[in-house]
Amino acid sequence: MPKRSNFTPEQASELYSCTGWGREFFSVNENGEVVVHLNDNGKKTKLSLFEVAKGMKERGFDYPLLLRFRDLLDAQIRDLNEAFISAIKDHDYKANYRGVYPIKVNQQQQVIEEVTEFGRQYHYGLEAGSKPELLLAMAYMHDPEAYIICNGYKDSEFIDLALQGSKMGLQIVIVVEMPSEIDLVIERSKALGILPILGMRVKLSSCNNSHWQHSSGENSVFGLTPEQVIGSIDRLRSVDMLHCFKLMHFHQGSQVADIREIRDAASEAMRIYVQLVNEGAPMGIIDIGGGLGVDYDGTRSTRPNSRNYGLPEYAADVVDVFKTVCEETNTTHPTIISESGRAIAAYYSVLIFNVLDVNHAVIQEGTRPSVTSMHPTLRKLMEVDDNLRADNVQECYNDANYYRKDLKAQFFYGRVTLRQHAEGNRLFKFVIKRIIDMVGAMENPPEELSEIGANLHDVYYANFSLFQSLPDSWAIDQLFPVMPIHRLTEKPTRTAVIADITCDCDGRIDTFVVDGEITKALPLHPLKDGEDYLLGVFLVGAYQETLGDLHNLLGDTHVASISVEEGKVRYLHELEGDTVADVLSYVEYEPAQVVRRFRKLAEKSVESGLISAAERKNIMSMYEESIRGYTYFES
Repeated sequence: MPKRSNFTPEQASELYSCTGWGREFFSVNENGEVVVHLNDNGKKTKLSLFEVAKGMKERGFDYPLLLRFRDLLDAQIRDLNEAFISAIKDHDYKANYRGVYPIKVNQQQQVIEEVTEFGRQYHYGLEAGSKPELLLAMAYMHDPEAYIICNGYKDSEFIDLALQGSKMGLQIVIVVEMPSEIDLVIERSKALGILPILGMRVKLSSCNNSHWQHSSGENSVFGLTPEQVIGSIDRLRSVDMLHCFKLMHFHQGSQVADIREIRDAASEAMRIYVQLVNEGAPMGIIDIGGGLGVDYDGTRSTRPNSRNYGLPEYAADVVDVFKTVCEETNTTHPTIISESGRAIAAYYSVLIFNVLDVNHAVIQEGTRPSVTSMHPTLRKLMEVDDNLRADNVQECYNDANYYRKDLKAQFFYGRVTLRQHAEGNRLFKFVIKRIIDMVGAMENPPEELSEIGANLHDVYYANFSLFQSLPDSWAIDQLFPVMPIHRLTEKPTRTAVIADITCDCDGRIDTFVVDGEITKALPLHPLKDGEDYLLGVFLVGAYQETLGDLHNLLGDTHVASISVEEGKVRYLHELEGDTVADVLSYVEYEPAQVVRRFRKLAEKSVESGLISAAERKNIMSMYEESIRGYTYFES
């Protein structure tokens, strides 16, 4: 733990790196609570997440909660579009920017509705990678100046829907991902008598070093190689449809941390674009795909969970590269499209949950644990504690470890009882805590002891499911900022990993950003009797809701959208989390039938004399209430 005597909100913000990843959206107020910065009729208002969470609980929504902030979605859409508008003006670029939001990043109805609402002034469109997503895009995107980009594999029905949408005045671009799709588009176009707006995804040789590097470069799954692009051009020319080819798309993969990799890919892509124009295709649009990163750890670096650039630099570099190549080759500047989803949606949502219990790695403050046995090894451990001083701390540390190891060995051979084993463990943890405190007060502690607490972390058991709410943390080791949302005027005196309530050892968070560094434990506060201790996980708006699963049949959490109007908090779009009945139906059980089966068991128990009829009534009432209840721990 950092050596801090007087702990302030400013120190808390630095400790949890909120000053980095929080940007202009999150901070710590003078009361030691995390606040979100929202817009209230043109004025910035700081709203306490702790107070919002309490307000939700008072309204009957228990923890865990997912809070959505539409203002942050609006801000990200505005910042991205304004960054490109400024870059285009500054570089005297002769075309526009028209971004699209990839629906797959967060398909929730509220998200798509708000993306289209906030993006309307910028003609901000949607990207669809499947038939269901295209159906959503056609229902929500009615701006004839915005684009609907169709990626992914496509069957005849998908292409027919896109063509019919084009006929209705929508700018729907069918992006060819594989060579065989060219013939399918030609066939359906002729059958319906509708010419498509056609694009092609090309594979670049440029790669990036992100977790998603496999989706970039020549070995990526999607896209056409140079020879396949030329073959597709020749095929279109042969049926007099080359004039339909207007967009070139490339993709670097998600979460590109280094701006130099973005510049390199943009330069290579524009060279290909120029050659497509030289082949006779009209072109006019270049789609740079996704890749715009999120600074999850707040370090603004090339770490996998960060990025070493901001939105203005990102937009300026892309525009600069495109203009430079176009002017070198006397090519008309193309309209720029980007498919930035992660950067748009990440800040949108915050997960809030309460801590249920703690398993301590070392004994907390207090008197030495009592020992009822006079076993020789236990007496030796007590002597270590009695003799412990700053000038012999190394010796005492060595002795304590020796006697604990000896106690374990004797238990293995049946010479120590379970009670003696337990008392020895408690005494050892107490001694280690005293040693840690002594070492923490030293200016130059022994090297071995300076890291003594590195692997001694408490386990804080929290009321959530990692697999449902933070699946990327488990699946791809994604780092999300985690911190208490209150008590931040108190110095955290414990270090811990966080375990969820699934019965799975993988259901834990054990990678955090602390003081700008990646650590294996998080500084936290001791629990207080009768008080909720609330933690927040931030930047979870991208992918997490979409990818969550039903591990242990733990379902969706309660959700609310939060805004401020005239100084008052508004709880909008309240959605109750899944009940037990809901999740049972998801896995093909009929809840009513489940109840009937249990009722039979209850009646047999009455007939057998195991319970009374009155007891059966109470048991059935409890069972049916549980079926209707929240899947998470209820207070």
